[in-house]
Amino acid sequence: MTQQRRTVTVIGAGTIGLGWITLFLGHGMRVRVNSRRPEAPSAVRRGIELFAPHLPEGTGDPDTFDSLLSFEPDLERAVAGADVIVENIPESLELKRELFARIGKAAPADALILSSTSTFGPDDLGTLMADPSRLVVGHPFNPPHVVPLVEIVAGEATAPAAVEEAVAFYREAGRAPVVLRRPIIAFAANRLQSALLRESIHLVREGVVTVQELDEVVTKSIGLRWATTGPFLAFHLGGGEGGLRQWLSTLGSGLEQGWELLGRPPMDEETIATLIAQADDAYGNRSYAELVRARDTRQNAVLRTLTAVNSGQEQAV
Repeated sequence: MTQQRRTVTVIGAGTIGLGWITLFLGHGMRVRVNSRRPEAPSAVRRGIELFAPHLPEGTGDPDTFDSLLSFEPDLERAVAGADVIVENIPESLELKRELFARIGKAAPADALILSSTSTFGPDDLGTLMADPSRLVVGHPFNPPHVVPLVEIVAGEATAPAAVEEAVAFYREAGRAPVVLRRPIIAFAANRLQSALLRESIHLVREGVVTVQELDEVVTKSIGLRWATTGPFLAFHLGGGEGGLRQWLSTLGSGLEQGWELLGRPPMDEETIATLIAQADDAYGNRSYAELVRARDTRQNAVLRTLTAVNSGQEQAV
C-alpha cells in the first residue's frame, strides 16, 4: 500500500465504523464518511472525542482530524475517487450484496473494497458484483482503534493482489492482520470467543458464579495468560521440558471427557433476564462512555507494556 493510497471511504457510523474512522484519521488518512443517519456528523465527532485519547502512541494530533474528515450521504459520490472503501453496515446479506453491487459500479476499478463483516465471506458478499476480485473481508475485533487483530478472509473470486494490499493497508493503520488459510463461518477469533461465552453463560445460569465474578475469573487468569502466550504456547509451557507432547500425554489426555462436561445453555427468556439483571447490577452504575474509557485505558496499558517488553527482548538478542 503506497503512501498515495490515503482516501478512505467508511460506510456506516456505528461502533465499528466510529473506531475505524478515528484510527484512520489518527494515521493521517483522509476519511470520507457515508451514512444515511442525519445525525451522523455529530455522532462521528462524539465518537472521535471518546476514542481519540486511546489511539496508539505516535498517531496524529486529534486537533488535525477535522481537516481530514468529510461526510457524503450519497453512496456513489462517497466512493468515487476513493482508494479504500470500508463497509460496516448491519449484518444483512441482502443489504450487503446490494451495497457492494452499487460500490462495484461507482468506485474506481483499482479501489480496495473491504468489509468488516463478522459473518459472511467475500464470495457471498460479491455475488451481484460484475467484478468481485477487489473485495476482501477485514474483520476487526472490537474496539478496532485499540485491538490490533484484523482477520483477512479471501474468496475464490478474490485476487491475490487484493489480499496483499489489504494486509499492507491494515499494517499501515497499525493493525496486525492475519490471513485465514481458508474461509470458515464466523472466522477464528469469534469462534473462540463464542466457545468461551457459551460456557460463561452456562456457569452463570447454573449459579456457579455471577456475571461480575465470571468477568473477574477471566481477567485474573486466562485473560492475563492469553494476552502474553496464547492457548497453544500456554499448554506447551504447561508440559515443562516435554512441551505440548508431554502435556497432551498427561494432563491433556482427558480433554474429550472434559469437553463432554461443558454446558449447552438454552438462550431462553429466563437465561436472558438473568444475564441482563446481573449485568445491570454489576455495571449499570457507570455510563457507556465511562466503561469505554476504562476498557480502552486498560487494553492500551497492556499493549504498551507488551511492546516495551518485546522491544527489550529484540535489543537483547
